[in-house]
Amino acid sequence: MKTGGVLVRRATAGDLDTIVALRLALLREYPDHPIYGRLRPDAERRARPVFATQLDSENEAMFLAERERVAIGLIRCVESVASPLLMPDRYCYVSSVYVRPEHRRQGVLRELFQHARAWCRARGLTEMRLHNVGRAATTAAWDALGFEVVEQVRVLRLDASDAVVGTADFAHEAASATIQP
Repeated sequence: MKTGGVLVRRATAGDLDTIVALRLALLREYPDHPIYGRLRPDAERRARPVFATQLDSENEAMFLAERERVAIGLIRCVESVASPLLMPDRYCYVSSVYVRPEHRRQGVLRELFQHARAWCRARGLTEMRLHNVGRAATTAAWDALGFEVVEQVRVLRLDASDAVVGTADFAHEAASATIQP
């Protein structure tokens, strides 16, 4: 569908190079982030088979936004199984959302989001979830699309002294541990 000079379409295996480029560009925007700033030197090589599998999956979809046949944005949707203790049973996990900087604040994200939402409706999904970096513009964009903050992601980096020497040692310690009444 084309709106405002932007065409949004489902990505195919033939778009792998574009998907890799956009998703790595997203990660490269966060060089100081405690998680995303640790991009591996061989990330592109590692990404190709992972993203190819995702493009081929029946449980997910990636949508590309294009202007004049040039990819300017991406959104990935994954049909995820929720905890059997909670409702709903399934939800859409939204990830790898990216719009090239020179095309931001022009409705591209909204167009991508509408396609993601239609994909959810077609699959009978009633909820969308995502994680986002806490930049003010990013937070404002997701707020404007109706998302609310419901949890935080925290990281604790362990040092070498926290590493498990071997699973046999761990299993032995666990088996020999007793709880005192």
